[in-house]
Amino acid sequence: MNRYQQTSQHIPLTGALLLVLLCLVWGGNLVSIKVSNQSVPPLLTAAIRSCVASFLLWIYAKVVREQVFLPTELVKHGVAIGLLFGAEFLLLYWGLNFTHASRAVLFLYTHPLWTALMAHFILTDDRLNLNKILGICLAFLGLTLVFGSRAEALGPVAWVGDLMELVAGFLWAATTIYIKRFIWNTPITHFQTLFAQLFFSIPLLILGSLGLEWGRQVSLDPLAVAAIFYQCVIVAFVSYLAWFRMIHLYPVSRLAAFTFLAPFFGVILSGLLLHEAITLFLWIGLGLVAAGIYLVNRPRASG
Repeated sequence: MNRYQQTSQHIPLTGALLLVLLCLVWGGNLVSIKVSNQSVPPLLTAAIRSCVASFLLWIYAKVVREQVFLPTELVKHGVAIGLLFGAEFLLLYWGLNFTHASRAVLFLYTHPLWTALMAHFILTDDRLNLNKILGICLAFLGLTLVFGSRAEALGPVAWVGDLMELVAGFLWAATTIYIKRFIWNTPITHFQTLFAQLFFSIPLLILGSLGLEWGRQVSLDPLAVAAIFYQCVIVAFVSYLAWFRMIHLYPVSRLAAFTFLAPFFGVILSGLLLHEAITLFLWIGLGLVAAGIYLVNRPRASG
């Protein structure tokens, strides 16, 4: 039996601490994308990110003697995962041209809400209940407040970026559910799952860059290089390897319960590092969304 097939219902303390650290890393990711977008076209950066991270993963897998390529009969699922991931990051990177990172991180991290909704219809052991329905309603109210609020620095088309980030969150959830539904119970490892996601996203991101960014200037200043390094190595390689390992071990709804921390970290870091205006409505919306995510993924009381 594959050693990655067993799924535990309980996340230990070390796993919980790791999830908090991952949320901090992901909260800073949108800040780094906003920084790199000032010097390098966003879709080009996204393509570089997938190329570098998949290469690093291939090298690391060689060292630890793990396979990264899927069996032939599962390649079609690898392509599907890669296309979902590529579309998500096409929207994520491009959307940050229109909106603030502090808003984008909130819309992106609707991922647990979409996950709960899709899991109800697709996964047999992850149904909606009263808490989840209430949580989704609270989060929707929070998103409405944020979507309707505008800081002075936001342009008139900020809603385009907001909407792109919201769809990116939906695609992230679709990727998670697809993995759980089709391949998590097959004899493959999280190395293979992550590699498929990164590798098969490359063609879509390259085509997007060629089609939408042809002729745009590239300026590799030290800050942009540092931001791209963070995205490629820290986020796409290290943090995703840990995340996909946990997807293979624990229920997705319990994992998603922790991701409500990422918007908090993202908003705080955006204010501190990018000096973005954090409005009262943004804070209220953030609190409602976080409360909603918690309720959606709150473990049921035993007995």
